[in-house]
This record gives sequence, structure tokens and C-alpha cells, in this order.
Amino acid sequence: MVTAIVFVVGLVQGLLVVGAVVAFRGRRTLTTDGRPGRRRGALRIGLGLVAVAAVLGLLAVEAGWFYAVAQWDKVERVDVDVDGESVLEGGDGGTNYLLVGTDNREGVDGNRSDTIMVLRTGDGPARILSLPRDLLVPIVGREDQTPTLINSAYNDGPVALILTVEQSVGIPIDRYIEIGFDSFAGVVDAVGGVVIDFPNPAFDVKSGLDVKQAGPVELNGEQALAYVRSRTFTEVIDGTEVTDPTGDLGRVQRQQRFLRAVLSEAGSSRDPFALNDVGQALLGGIRVDNHMTLVDALRFAWSMGQLDPQPTTLPTVPAPSDPNRLVLQQPEADALIQDFST
Repeated sequence: MVTAIVFVVGLVQGLLVVGAVVAFRGRRTLTTDGRPGRRRGALRIGLGLVAVAAVLGLLAVEAGWFYAVAQWDKVERVDVDVDGESVLEGGDGGTNYLLVGTDNREGVDGNRSDTIMVLRTGDGPARILSLPRDLLVPIVGREDQTPTLINSAYNDGPVALILTVEQSVGIPIDRYIEIGFDSFAGVVDAVGGVVIDFPNPAFDVKSGLDVKQAGPVELNGEQALAYVRSRTFTEVIDGTEVTDPTGDLGRVQRQQRFLRAVLSEAGSSRDPFALNDVGQALLGGIRVDNHMTLVDALRFAWSMGQLDPQPTTLPTVPAPSDPNRLVLQQPEADALIQDFST
């Protein structure tokens, strides 16, 4: 973005010279009685400025496109092909983007998909569905089909996670986008922080969250990361520490609240340097499926900019075998899955 801007500024200087030459030649046009043709000169000036603006616009678009292509080529790709065929559905209806937030910090065993969401676009208002990481489902590709935590599918690779969402949950996936949590911190800092409304002071010793006052609080990147990672979210209510009893469901709602705040900040920004910083922050921590094109990415970005993600979570109930785990609540879950499948 910055490179494109600098390039366009140089073009402006050159094109202004061209415009000045056109205007100068127009001013020297004479009428039949020897007086300068002012009307004709004014017309030439106007046409010259229109030509400059048109050429400038085309060159700016072209420069921006080439810059975008160059940046897109740097994005890491994930191979989602099995035996030469993509596991992505690619249906004719709406488009489902599987959004995966990963946490690969040092000291964390294995790779974890802490956040799993499906963004639906193309058949009405864009909408997001969150899949709780504690949801028990069979993991596609394993010999043991005993239902286990859905986020553990990521340990077997993105293909296993995609197939599990498609076959065990029933939601077809068209595109795969994976973002490391560390990238979220960079995005938040790039937009100057995000404001989260806290009903009460809150903390989480494990994630590092420490909010000492109630009300709207502007979080920087590090604080926002602690907020979305919090699994033992504890509020101080009338002097008493109360840990969120909803567990993973509460964490999903906080993640969606954070998502709305980030989208609001990024969507309202008109600073090209800040937006470039957002892109650079994502560039270092994003992976997409190997079939995703720049046009697909632009459609995704447009959808996110138009999105007002209400807290929509796949309906679940505590598992009979373990109240700390979740299973789909029927028939409510099927009705919502159908909305993301047709």
C-alpha cells in the first residue's frame, strides 16, 4: 500500500506537468481577430485536467492491484488436496469460509485451533457461526471414531479439521483461512487499540488479562490477546471474585465481541498507513487454502467489512459422559446447520 502511494505521488507530479503543457497551449490559441481564444483555451484546460484525472485513476488502480498481487503471493498456502482432489465443497450457493484461530505458543503442547468459526456470504447478509472447541464429534480420518474435542482435529492437519466440520458437523466448507493469535495483537495495535465494555473489573491469571475498572476499556494488542484467550474469565462483583460458569461458551461470546470491535475499528479507519500495518500484521500469521485466489480474498474482506456478527453459537448441551464437554442440541442445531448448508 505504501509503495503504491509513493508510486502514485510520482505519477501525479509527472501528469501535472502534462496538464500544464496542455493548458499553456490552450491559452495561446488566437481568434480570427487576433485575440486569445479564451473559451477554447478554457475548454482545453478542462479537457487536459479530465485526461490527467482519468490517467491518474487508471494508473493508481493498476499500481494498487500489482501491489496487492505481490503481497498476496507472500501468503502461506495450505494444501487441502487428497489424491489430487480438493476436500473443499465449492457449491453453487453461498460461500462458507472456515476461520481458524490457532495458538502455537512456546510451552503449548501440540497445535491447537482455539477458535473455529464459519463465515457465510453470498446468499443474504453475511453471518458467522462459532463452533465451541469443547464440542464432541468423531474426527474424520482416525481409526477410533469415539467422539472427541473438535479442536483436536487440527492436530491431524487442516484437511482433517475441514473434513470433520463437513462430515461430523454437516457444514460444507468452500474456503479455509487460518490466523495465528499473535497476528491479532498486531492488528489491534495497527488500528490503535479496541474498546471492550466490561460490566465489572475482570482478570484471568492464566491468560494475563487484568482489567481493574468497569466500563469501556481500550485494550492494546497484548491485552486483547489475553482477553480472547481467557478460559478462566473472572469478574470482581461487589468485591467477590466470580469465575464465568459458562466456560467455553462464554469465551466464544467474548471472541465475537472482540471481533465486532476489531471490525468496527478497521472499517472506520481511513489512514492508508494504518491499513497497511493491518495487512502486514496479518501477512505474518495467516494461511489460506491453496485454491484461494486474490479475488476470493477481496470478497472475503468485503464481507467482513459489511458484517455485524451477532453472537451466534452452534446450540449445544453438556455431554452425558462429561458435563465439561458439549454435544449438539437437537433439533435446534440442525436448523442452524441447514442455514449454513443450502
